[in-house]
Amino acid sequence: MNLANRLTMSRILLTFVFMFFLFCQGLWPKALSLLVFILAALSDLLDGWVAKHRNMVTDFGRLMDPIADKILVLAAFAAFVQLQLIDAWMFVIIVSREILITSLRLFALNKAKVLSAARAGKHKTVLQMLVIFIILGFIVAKEILLKYYTWNPAWEKIFHQGIFGLMLVTVGLTLYSGLSYLWENRKIIARL
Repeated sequence: MNLANRLTMSRILLTFVFMFFLFCQGLWPKALSLLVFILAALSDLLDGWVAKHRNMVTDFGRLMDPIADKILVLAAFAAFVQLQLIDAWMFVIIVSREILITSLRLFALNKAKVLSAARAGKHKTVLQMLVIFIILGFIVAKEILLKYYTWNPAWEKIFHQGIFGLMLVTVGLTLYSGLSYLWENRKIIARL
């Protein structure tokens, strides 16, 4: 397993660490969850860079890189549903798109075809990670205010409205990327 693929697999392991700290109580575990998420997100950038610049692109990497991204992103969104920060229907749409596209990619792989991630899918992943970063930043900021200052419930309402707006955009891009992926690969899909 080359370095790029190890970085991809490390993102899956970091997801478990991120989730562990996110559900622990207190400021420091929440701050650590944000830090671990940032490291996992950076590993996504780094593994792609390493694969391209060191000629380490493999079929395993083409398949597992987007799967590792999905594991990280879906785990975070599932946690946010549990924490009542996002609506469950948004998570269901995101998860449905990911299951459909990933199933299609696995089916194609079974037929000796590799369907790489599309550009819209990469933009979708970047936006999803950015939204997760913003939500985690809110969680950490709230913990800081609760510990050292005061917390005004009106602030939480404002942030929830902001999250809702960001999630609407994210869900829209998620649907668009799924449809464009199907369209771009329609000839290969038709031959499966």
